[in-house]
Amino acid sequence: MGPVSVWQWSLWGLLLCLLCSLCLGSPTPSTAPEKRAGSQGLRFRLAGFPRKPFEGRVEIQRAGEWGTICDDDFTLQAAHVLCRELGFTEATGWTHSAKYGPGTGRIWLDNLSCSGTERSVTECASRGWGNSDCTHDEDAGVICKDERLPGFSDSNVIEVEHHLQVEEVRLRPAVGRGRRPLPVTEGLVEVRLPDGWSQVCDKGWSAHNSHVICGMLGFPSEKRVNVAFYRLLAQRQQHSFGLHGVACVGTEAHLSLCSLEFYRANDTARCLGGAPAVVSCVPSPLYAASSGQKKQQSKPQGEVRVRLKGGAHPGEGRVEVLKAGTWGTVCDRKWDLQAASVVCRELGFGSAREALSGARMGQGMGAIHLSEVRCSGQELSLWKCPHKNITAEDCSHSQDAGVRCNLPYTGVETKIRLSGGRSRHEGRVEVQIGGPGSFRWGLICGDDWGTLEAMVACRQLGLGYANHGLQETWYWDSGNVTEVVMSGVRCTGTELSLDQCAHHGTHVTCRRTGSRFTAGVICSETASDLLLHSALVQETAYIEDRPLHMLYCAAEENCLASSARSANWPYGHRRLLRFSSQIHNLGRADFRPKAGRHSWVWHECHGHYHSMDIFTHYDILTPNGTKVAEGHKASFCLEDTECQEDVSKRYECANFGEQGITVGCWDLYRHDIDCQWIDITDVKPGNYILQVVINPNFEVAESDFTNNAMKCNCKYDGHRIWVHNCHIGDAFSEEANRRFERYPGQTSNQII
Repeated sequence: MGPVSVWQWSLWGLLLCLLCSLCLGSPTPSTAPEKRAGSQGLRFRLAGFPRKPFEGRVEIQRAGEWGTICDDDFTLQAAHVLCRELGFTEATGWTHSAKYGPGTGRIWLDNLSCSGTERSVTECASRGWGNSDCTHDEDAGVICKDERLPGFSDSNVIEVEHHLQVEEVRLRPAVGRGRRPLPVTEGLVEVRLPDGWSQVCDKGWSAHNSHVICGMLGFPSEKRVNVAFYRLLAQRQQHSFGLHGVACVGTEAHLSLCSLEFYRANDTARCLGGAPAVVSCVPSPLYAASSGQKKQQSKPQGEVRVRLKGGAHPGEGRVEVLKAGTWGTVCDRKWDLQAASVVCRELGFGSAREALSGARMGQGMGAIHLSEVRCSGQELSLWKCPHKNITAEDCSHSQDAGVRCNLPYTGVETKIRLSGGRSRHEGRVEVQIGGPGSFRWGLICGDDWGTLEAMVACRQLGLGYANHGLQETWYWDSGNVTEVVMSGVRCTGTELSLDQCAHHGTHVTCRRTGSRFTAGVICSETASDLLLHSALVQETAYIEDRPLHMLYCAAEENCLASSARSANWPYGHRRLLRFSSQIHNLGRADFRPKAGRHSWVWHECHGHYHSMDIFTHYDILTPNGTKVAEGHKASFCLEDTECQEDVSKRYECANFGEQGITVGCWDLYRHDIDCQWIDITDVKPGNYILQVVINPNFEVAESDFTNNAMKCNCKYDGHRIWVHNCHIGDAFSEEANRRFERYPGQTSNQII
């Protein structure tokens, strides 16, 4: 055959294309995401353990070599881009400090900065490929939404070769199964593998292994177990072993991080000379099981020096530590699972599920006490870990560290449910009463049901915070459940379940009968958190003698002492303690008035709407707590006076605007506006405590009510007043608060 010219090949190619288009029809636009040239040559995968298929350490293959991404400057926007590269619709979160274990090989990207809209990671800014000063202890991971992009081809998503991994661990009681109260603290160790639950061979089993198991199950420590008894019992039982050779150091947060071996399918002789591993865990007093009696939250020995704030669920929150009598936060630099696990165990929980950075649990206020905390995992307290004392330039509250801890399974969520609501987050509250075989569901009397009770109900349901506690639920159909089985419920707001709250017991008494007057809740995963800027109160406090003829509006709004009613109006004056208040919202949801706009009250005198009856209480107290003067402030108008740099104002009073305080903003009430005072005309000279309480009636739900009160020492000589030592109610240690209240007004008072 003779040579074919280029022209002939082109002609044949054209004919072939026409035939293909006639046979197959016109091509339709593909729904698969177009891969830009920038992503060509790159491959992506999720790696590490323990993890689910849509989460893991991000690894990129470039030039035939797999590598990782450093977590420096990593954000959710970068996670969005990477999740799309991996074939998922979006990211729901991201992780740092090698949560899924450190990778190997190159660290391809560092200081990755994306806007979130990029079609390829190559469009994001970074230090350049392979240019990094990180170690694999800083590998970034992503948590993608478990939803694939339509038509996405998996050719660009390569999962790590599938290895067996321990997905879940449990203790199975060997005796008395079904009769033991929860949580289960002792039993055979079982692990969930892809083909079901299996036992673990105890050959070579150590206390370190037990420590890791107990941590995963939510217990801070372990104790010795009667192995001889369980071995004797094991001889009469059949077992299915799936795991052996477990060797933990004791600092691991998950069993998968330990050295271990899986039995192969063709292994016939398993655990010869051994028996199922048995573990006994020690619960904290908060979770100690008691038969039929209320659990009491007993305080640990000595003063607590670590606490969690801002978490929607038990065992999670922003980490705060006590230093020199004052609480402060921890900077997230080098924050990892080892440090988080030390915090969790110190507080009576298990090991850490997550070490959170970037103020994921809300920003704190005040001091940042620690940075670059490096724990081995064996320390009994976070203060025992090497750390760096921080300076003002080192860190900001946008870098506050947080934790999510493993908790024991108590089953409290099975004893409560919601019915009739539009979503699973709202409805009429139903509780389960009675014993095994005779339990029934019933309703809760709505009398005195409020925000604090609703907070406990939402916590027990695992639904976070309460937006509203409702006393009437006639608009929610309860189905066949009409009996009221609980009444007189009074909670402090910190309980883990409603049965820990005070209530009438079996003697149900309800002022308003009928199922329409029963308790309901609307729950939310986020809530606001108001905090008063205490230093500003101290800086701006002063006394003014104000003529009565200028106080008619204030008298109308009940902002003066009762003795003002008998004054010789319009002659004379009232002595006022004035100060500015700046109220910040540091939570994770906007603070909105409970009442809708249709029920706001117009005040002609001041020319504004009141959206809350009482927003703050101002009190002057004696050392023994007796109130000698008081003021109250209806919310003149809740609005965003100023905000942080990256936050926009959303609420303003003008033109009947929406009222509220945005997250990251504050509402400023200057000292020179009406009712921003306490009438101290009748107060005698002496030493007192100035107290300001925000949201005093708990009308609006917040993530933390303990920081709503502010106290100051004040000394009044009849002419002048000295205000000092102003602090948020939970900002000091217990000892410092005792000293504060013992010596009010003394300028020599030292807070320790």
